[in-house]
Amino acid sequence: MEHLVLGVTAFLVVVLAVSAACRRTGFNAPLALIIVGVIGSYLPFIHEPQLTPEVILIGALPPLLYSSAVQTSLVDFRRNASAIGWLSVGLVLFTTFGVGMVVHELLPVGWAVALAIGAIVAPPDAVAATAVARSIGLPRRVVTVLEGESLVNDATALVALNTAIAAMGATVAFSGIFGSFIWTVVVAVAVGLAVAKLVGIWFSHTNDSVTSVALTLITPFAAYVPAEELHGSGVLAVVVAGLVLGNTSPRIQSGEARLAQRINWRTISFLLENAVFLLIGLQVRQIIDNARGTNLSAVRVLLICCAVLATVMVLRMVWVLATRVLVHIGPRQLTTPATESLIISWAGMRGVVTLAAALTLPVHTPYRPVLILIALAVTLGTLLIQGLTLPVLARNLGVHGPDPREDAMQEATIYQHAVAAGLKAAKAAAGPNDADVIERIQTQGDRRVNSIWERLGRPEEDVETPSESWRRLRATAIAAEREEVLRIRDEGQAEHEVLSHVLSALDMEEASIMRYTEKADEIRRTPLRPALPDAPCEHLADSPTTVEPQTAGFCPECAELGTDPVHLRLCLTCGHVGCCDSSVGMHATAHHQQTGHPTMRSIEPGENWRWCYVHEILGAGGE
Repeated sequence: MEHLVLGVTAFLVVVLAVSAACRRTGFNAPLALIIVGVIGSYLPFIHEPQLTPEVILIGALPPLLYSSAVQTSLVDFRRNASAIGWLSVGLVLFTTFGVGMVVHELLPVGWAVALAIGAIVAPPDAVAATAVARSIGLPRRVVTVLEGESLVNDATALVALNTAIAAMGATVAFSGIFGSFIWTVVVAVAVGLAVAKLVGIWFSHTNDSVTSVALTLITPFAAYVPAEELHGSGVLAVVVAGLVLGNTSPRIQSGEARLAQRINWRTISFLLENAVFLLIGLQVRQIIDNARGTNLSAVRVLLICCAVLATVMVLRMVWVLATRVLVHIGPRQLTTPATESLIISWAGMRGVVTLAAALTLPVHTPYRPVLILIALAVTLGTLLIQGLTLPVLARNLGVHGPDPREDAMQEATIYQHAVAAGLKAAKAAAGPNDADVIERIQTQGDRRVNSIWERLGRPEEDVETPSESWRRLRATAIAAEREEVLRIRDEGQAEHEVLSHVLSALDMEEASIMRYTEKADEIRRTPLRPALPDAPCEHLADSPTTVEPQTAGFCPECAELGTDPVHLRLCLTCGHVGCCDSSVGMHATAHHQQTGHPTMRSIEPGENWRWCYVHEILGAGGE
């Protein structure tokens, strides 16, 4: 028992150490863990853990899929359902048959065995796809498509695999295959929706964050096991439950419960995601040694592995680029940029699920050790070749992640509408003596909105905005408050439970400030190139993109009062230059209120966006 505990501890220490080193150096953590695992598999004092299908398919895969699904936007998933469907169903079957043909030609095995290995290597892995895609910063639509594909494709692949395994001993009719697939999907969706409904009812009747977190920990298994028992797809049931709960939880859960769940699932996902890559590496020596026991030469086995790896990568590129054109034949036009399609076609990394599926092959399967080695070769090959070259390809194609400054603009606009709705509701519920409270709510809401706008503009100037000053001073105050609370604790002047509650509140506020500051720094360093609509309302449609400013680079009202503006805005009707709402005078808004001029634009360096005061909406500003 002591050896088991020591082994697990050492395993987790290696996972944490390698992951931490990769974060500091910027190296790809999954690849680093695989390399460390390969090295470890050849060290005599390391006893590699036995990778069984149950450990991965039942123990690790459900929580990993749930963690990814609950963070995936159901709206974005629906919006990209066509692309996800073509990849998760069409591409999996296309790859299954393509690889099956190659294996059938190169290995003396029947069609059932050849199609089985085809189904095993067909689906990209959810963990691998998410880890690599997010680490290099890809466009949100690309990440959504890759995540959606990796969440759903396991159902198709496992049905194909089970069918091929069944066909090894008997003939399987096409109608039976089709019916099995339909049943698998229907059962999975039904179970996933039922579990999501039951969990949602529980969420709506409790505000206890501990109970909520505990419930989410069993939710993946509560969806997986019944679906599998009913001969449905357990992984698809988990995905459905996660997507639905991720979409509904903001309405049925408290903020504290959702915050606690987010932290806990980030920790679980971090450990499981990195652990599976180390597990892959640790299996290398054993799988290679087993493959040597066959009557095939090492050279032939190597050639077969390389052929299957090349087939997998080529078939994905052919399918993605072909369907991109074929799906849009006719009145529909191409909407996906060719560069994004190329990225999707090259982002086909396999993972530990491929190995786990290979281990489910019956013991009597011809050339089973070689087939498992093929699965390993495809896994390692796609991770090393595609995982290492994908960032270079994205950079050369000019494909990059979302613009943090454009995100800030959208965030500010959303906050603006949210604050207005909240203030309206508060006024409706207020009594005759609540005027001061309403004013405080409005002031607080305005400060939240203005603090987001302040992230933009003048990144080259070393001048604090009002919100930056507030965060700096509040952080100083929190540090002093914590020291005072700790003094009270050390002197035994208060109960531990009360002190813990106060410290927890301070910690949450400090964490929020730190996260906000880090995000603001990233935004201020990024040039603003927003992809905004040109004319989202009639006022922006009728206004020019710019006019001649009445004053050059300063707010005349601020100059008269002796105050400093934070950011400058230009009236697109008369050319008046005024300061933003984060400034003391708020002269741009005051000008609109006095004149009724509906639109303005930012004249901060590098910014080209416009704003309609009437509709409170953003628009492109031109160059």
